[in-house]
Amino acid sequence: MPKTSAGILPYRKNGERFEVLLVHPGGPFWAKKDLGAWSIAKGEYAAGEEPLQAALRECAEETGYRPLGPFIPLTRRKQPSGKLIDVWACEGDWDVNLLVSNTFPLEWPPHSGKLLEVPEVDRAEWFVFDEALRRILPGQRGFLEELRERLTGHGLDPQGGGV
Repeated sequence: MPKTSAGILPYRKNGERFEVLLVHPGGPFWAKKDLGAWSIAKGEYAAGEEPLQAALRECAEETGYRPLGPFIPLTRRKQPSGKLIDVWACEGDWDVNLLVSNTFPLEWPPHSGKLLEVPEVDRAEWFVFDEALRRILPGQRGFLEELRERLTGHGLDPQGGGV
C-alpha cells in the first residue's frame, strides 16, 4: 500500500491576481535549494485517519496557521516517489511572518552521529501562480494548475505574469 499525505493549499486575491501559499523545507539539505524545492504544507497520515483532518493538523504543525475553510478538494495525485497526496484549497490571508514550525532531529552530516534539531519548514511565502509553478516540487504542480483553472476558468497565463 503506498504512503499517503494530505495538505492544505491556501490562496488569496491580491489586487487582480491570485496568490498561493507555499512552504520551503527546513534543514541543511534544502538550505540552498529554491526553484523546484517548495511545497504545499502537508504530511503523512495513517490508514483510517480522516485525510482532511490530517491536512489541517499538518498545516498547523508546519506553519502555525489554522485555516477555517470552506475547503475545496483537489484531485488526488501520485508523486514520482509513489506517494499519494490529497490536497484541499481554501481562501485565507495569513501573515507569513507568523510562521512557527515543528522540528525534527536530523543526523547531519550524514553518518556523523551528530544530531541537529531542524524545522520542518524554514519559511513560507505567497506567490502568484506562474512563480509558484517555478518554485514548487514538480510532482505537486498539478495541484496549482487545477486550482488556477477552478479560480479563473483558464490555465496558463499567456503573458507569464500569474493570475
